[in-house]
Amino acid sequence: MNVYLCPPLKKKGIIVANTKYIFVTGGVVSSLGKGIVSASLGKLLQARGYRVTIQKFDPYINVDPGTLNPYEHGECFVTVDGHETDLDLGHYERFLNIPTTRANSITTGRIYQSVIDKERRGDYLGKTVQVIPHITDEIKRNVKLLGAKNQFDFVITEIGGTVGDIESLPFIESVRQLRWELGRDCLCVHLTYVPFIAAAKEYKTKPTQHSVKQLQELGVQPDMLVLRTEHELNPELLRKVALFCNVSKEAVVQSVDVPTIYEVPLMLQRQQMDSIVLEKLGLEVGPTPELNPWKDFLDRKKRATDVVRIGLVGKYVELQDAYKSIDESLLIASIYNDRKLDLRLIHSERINNQNASELLGDLDGVIIAPGFGQRGVEGKLAAIRYLREHDIPTLGICLGMQCIVIEFARDVLGLETANSTEMDPQTPHPVIDLMEDQKNVVNMGGTMRLGTYDCILRPGSHISAAYGRDHIQERHRHRFEFNNEYKDRFEAAGMQCVGENPDTGLVEAVEVSGLRWFIGVQYHPEYTSTVLSPNPLFMGFIKAAINK
Repeated sequence: MNVYLCPPLKKKGIIVANTKYIFVTGGVVSSLGKGIVSASLGKLLQARGYRVTIQKFDPYINVDPGTLNPYEHGECFVTVDGHETDLDLGHYERFLNIPTTRANSITTGRIYQSVIDKERRGDYLGKTVQVIPHITDEIKRNVKLLGAKNQFDFVITEIGGTVGDIESLPFIESVRQLRWELGRDCLCVHLTYVPFIAAAKEYKTKPTQHSVKQLQELGVQPDMLVLRTEHELNPELLRKVALFCNVSKEAVVQSVDVPTIYEVPLMLQRQQMDSIVLEKLGLEVGPTPELNPWKDFLDRKKRATDVVRIGLVGKYVELQDAYKSIDESLLIASIYNDRKLDLRLIHSERINNQNASELLGDLDGVIIAPGFGQRGVEGKLAAIRYLREHDIPTLGICLGMQCIVIEFARDVLGLETANSTEMDPQTPHPVIDLMEDQKNVVNMGGTMRLGTYDCILRPGSHISAAYGRDHIQERHRHRFEFNNEYKDRFEAAGMQCVGENPDTGLVEAVEVSGLRWFIGVQYHPEYTSTVLSPNPLFMGFIKAAINK
């Protein structure tokens, strides 16, 4: 059944005939913030009582970003059902406070893989398989999938890349077709950049005009423009853009630089972006929502004066987006603890036993970051030893936990050659070893332990106190695990295995007895931390850092 033939929904007195589809495209340059604008618009519509979800279409041929180097793509975010996705899905979850699934993240690779699989099965009955209609039909099918059962009133689809990129053409063509098929149930928002020429002391709209022209040449007329700019633009310039781009003047809004991305929804609300969207889609506008919990969060951020100094030890720290969810989780937890976050990024290849005191000594707490591979591990071990010996609150995540285990084995248990078989396959003391179900894996993509798993916490532990309960669910992304053959030796020496998977017995969390707060977790708590529901583990970590 086509989604645009679904029976009417009723939301707060508003009749919604069909699921509404909003497409967000970008022009001029990349990294303008399509994901933040999409998430902000979703938040505004959600605040009005609508059920909203957001999906991302990435125009690269990788099936997913799971095998991409963080230097290439930034953080790899994991959905609740274990799909490796673009980091923008982290923004979607942090803003909307709802989980995402594999249906929320589609790549060109997945589209072509699906079409080729159908061709191999004979689904096309011997017809020539072409970009149009087969690839575009598959794209459209994935667009409408989230709205097919009336689970959502709005599906916002962010098209990755920049208009004009050859890779994006099938997605833009699919948007063009959908605008005809869905009629008034479809709307296009185009995000562009308005540069400031310092020598001329003026903003230039020509790049925006050319970007919209390029989109029009592909058969898509945007209904709304969002102008990315460093400073507020004057009304005359906005009128000019509207005139040249065939967009109503009230539908030209600005996305001005703000101190934090969490101010963007309020900035767009002041310009009535959500009201304009509802009007254009033929829906009743109604009163403007207050967004009080969101405003309270931002007010707490502004009121915070005391600083909490947190270090992040990792090997990708030079890349801003490599640990995006961890950065945001720390910021959110700091705000709810009424602190300003001073986040210090420490490259794990540059730390050793000799300079650890200089780099770590004045910190209130330290995160040992996740990752893969040997590079930077020895630096993490040096940092962990200093932090443990000086009782500085520490949280190790995934590989960070594994490094906590290795350092303890070497320096406390006296197993000097202890290691992970990831780093040294021949180590005589594999305190971290490859999971049994990973030993015969050949293909690397999508084959790790991925998604949400149960974990039972030991009553009376620091981690149990942080969560306030003993049964939790968190998301995973790893191949190696704590070797249970060494469990008794660790516990006898003071490292307690305080979290276990109830089905497999895998150790999910450890903490060192006698220290104020020294915890390692195999899972990724940053994936479930949102603005309105911060992950308890980060809240507990920041509290421990404050009380250091």
